[in-house]
Amino acid sequence: MSSDLAEAPSFPERRTCPYHPPESYKQISSRGPLNQVTLWNGRRVWLVTGYAEGRKLLSDPRLSADRQQEQYPTMAPHLQAQAARKLVLVGEDPPLHDKHRRLLNPEFSLKRARAMQEGIQALVDELIDNILAIGPGADLVTEYALPIPSRVMSQLVGVPYEDHDFFQSATAGVMQARDAAQSQQAGTELAQYLGELVDRNLERPGDGVIGRLVEHVHNGEVTRDELAQLAMVLMIAGLETTSSMIPLGVITLLEHPDQLRALTSGAVPVPTAVEELLRFLAVTDFAAVRWVTDDIEIAGHTIRAKDGIVVSSTMVNRDPEVHQDPHTFDIARGNRQHLTFGYGIHQCLGQNLARLQLQIAYETLFRRIPGLRLGISGDEIRMRTTGTMQGVERLPVVW
Repeated sequence: MSSDLAEAPSFPERRTCPYHPPESYKQISSRGPLNQVTLWNGRRVWLVTGYAEGRKLLSDPRLSADRQQEQYPTMAPHLQAQAARKLVLVGEDPPLHDKHRRLLNPEFSLKRARAMQEGIQALVDELIDNILAIGPGADLVTEYALPIPSRVMSQLVGVPYEDHDFFQSATAGVMQARDAAQSQQAGTELAQYLGELVDRNLERPGDGVIGRLVEHVHNGEVTRDELAQLAMVLMIAGLETTSSMIPLGVITLLEHPDQLRALTSGAVPVPTAVEELLRFLAVTDFAAVRWVTDDIEIAGHTIRAKDGIVVSSTMVNRDPEVHQDPHTFDIARGNRQHLTFGYGIHQCLGQNLARLQLQIAYETLFRRIPGLRLGISGDEIRMRTTGTMQGVERLPVVW
């Protein structure tokens, strides 16, 4: 290994475990809360692994989320596609970000999420009925983890659920494509579909977010294309993370039977257990990707203007300054000191809804199928663990 690579090791690395980070991440973190790493294209950026430093930086106005500037660090080749770079809300800075956020905040309030609880519970029960009808060998990803957020987000945004196959493949295509061309094609198809859906709502508003926000198109506050792009971001963010968290959480609980017993016995409340799953799994290796508009002094380092910053959700969530035995899975830990939903002005808009879906999904699954176990070995699961957006493509279960 060259001295440059030793000082700035490759990041991200492919995982070999559904819930533990690669050993290289631990080695980087052991050197301090900020270190330089090398991305796929040879660019060196700052990797933040300290919880306090992550929060401080993500609340600093000198960090930009603008993905269309060349200073923005792209984390993989396919994310160079314009469809992945031109994302409203998540890829914007104030004041435009603030305008779009204000439009959407009421749609994702805690009150709105709680109003959806009964419907989500009915959906989850229906899906488990179907799993029981299929019998042992049913696939938990296709029959459970994907349909939950797909149907919830379709209803919320106002997308016909009969188009869910297209949406699931298109949203995955934008963010998990093999290359930039594939990502761009998926993004173009998604934008065209959503633009046509906005047009229909402009003539006859529906019950979802799109239908409720078309008044802002009519009064000139946002354009038709902006509304379509907002809908795209909501669908991508709402589908990808929750559909990955559900099976990963099931694997983690089944491989820690003492923790599962604490959950199913009621010894630990479900919301408390879900917070630990969110901390422990994190789903992605990066809570935030930014570039710096002006020099910043932090943790004994000077981060220069135009430098890139990556906040590692995996490692800030395992900061020993915050969590005792941070690499131990303990569902009774009981705190929200993690950055799985980000921090600052870009903190995840849909976190209330995501938490609710996860709570209902785990509680109902293990209550209704108490003998649930994995239909494949732990070694097979590790072979199927995919990339740096953690997930498994299939997860057969038996009971």
